[in-house]
Amino acid sequence: MPKAKTKSGAKKRFKLTGTGKIKRKHAFKSHILTKKETKQKRNLTKMTLVHPSDKDRVKKMLNI
Repeated sequence: MPKAKTKSGAKKRFKLTGTGKIKRKHAFKSHILTKKETKQKRNLTKMTLVHPSDKDRVKKMLNI
């Protein structure tokens, strides 16, 4: 059986931490930024963790 390929979209969007958690970027930061408050845009810049309910699905895409 051939090796399973990692989803190329997933490898661009997710990073693994040292403890095995999965980091992701926030959505809603790419365009239409004029109507968003500065505080909201600043908080959307930061990385966050994938929700536990989505963790298994993302791991499957990354072949972890």
